[in-house]
Amino acid sequence: MPRPLRMFDAAFIYLVTVRCLQGRLFLRPSDETREVLEGVLARAARLNGVELFCFNFASNHMHLVVRAPGNNLPRFMQFLLTNVSKKIGTLIHWRGAFWERRYSAQPILDDTALLQKVQYVLAHGPKEGLVRRCSEWPGLSSLPLMLDGRPRRVRWFNWTRRCRNALPSNRGRRTDPRWAEEEQLQLTPLPISGLDRRRAVRRFLREAVRVIEEQARRQFRHVLGVAGVLRQLPQHRPQRPERRPAPWCHATLPALSIGYLQRYRSFANAYLSASAAWRKGDVQADFPEGAARPFFWPATVAADASIAG
Repeated sequence: MPRPLRMFDAAFIYLVTVRCLQGRLFLRPSDETREVLEGVLARAARLNGVELFCFNFASNHMHLVVRAPGNNLPRFMQFLLTNVSKKIGTLIHWRGAFWERRYSAQPILDDTALLQKVQYVLAHGPKEGLVRRCSEWPGLSSLPLMLDGRPRRVRWFNWTRRCRNALPSNRGRRTDPRWAEEEQLQLTPLPISGLDRRRAVRRFLREAVRVIEEQARRQFRHVLGVAGVLRQLPQHRPQRPERRPAPWCHATLPALSIGYLQRYRSFANAYLSASAAWRKGDVQADFPEGAARPFFWPATVAADASIAG
């Protein structure tokens, strides 16, 4: 089955999900892993002007609730996933493919759906029977930032500078402070009426956490616990759970979902027409707004133009 076309809109908030290869626990929490992840995430968001609303890094996948006002979500994800795979892969001594497949990104079309997705993202840890409380999850989560409301100083480790150091014997650990550059990991307030004050946000978060933990308590009599999570091996390949097809979008009103699907069908028809012209050599083919144009090497195009001339 072919992968669906990407249709991005700078005004939309997206739930982004990406899983590790074969469900392996490459992102298993540790102090070193968490420090590297928060530095990579902070730099990726700053360089690309992306708004972070919520995130959670589980042991074998991650979720982000984001918006890219510059309509550059693919560039942001490319930077994020490339640096996570290189840096975390090196720390856990894993070579080869890191991610299972390309990331999924579904738009969130109304405020109620947005709150539901935020609660869903924050639930990781308790909802799998790993820890009792959301606050106990030892991995990187946006919950402390959302409760505090202030940016956090984090460190981006510049491995390029480390590799250029003249004496390999003096390079030290990859998380050596000598290679650290300060970044700020900060969240964008949820754009929802009624949550524009810190007190209202905290009230929503406390209620969301209470519901998450009550549901988990009813479902799991025993949990793995923080110590058990930290003992897991990053290369471990767990039994794969059943997968459900990802939805096209997230909305609580059927009319919004129907309207989005109609828009997507029009977009797909326009894209396929432009793609057919592109394959015939028309590099000026008019792709629809929000589409990722096919990449081409400028030198190749120039050579083709000179031959045609």
